[in-house]
Amino acid sequence: MEKRLLNITELSEYIGLTKGTIYVWVCHRKIPVVKMGRLLKFDKIAIDKWIETKKRDEDDFSDFEMP
Repeated sequence: MEKRLLNITELSEYIGLTKGTIYVWVCHRKIPVVKMGRLLKFDKIAIDKWIETKKRDEDDFSDFEMP
């Protein structure tokens, strides 16, 4: 059975970002997080959806032309 909640190290490996970047994004509420007391957990399904949303946002600007 695949693990659904990831810790920060696992998330860092999963999405290829440093733990420092993830901590900053958590503080700025830029990434979905589940707080369990002092622990930070990341729902893999929510992260996958968040990544897909970010990809769609980038695709929306791919046709944008500078004047």
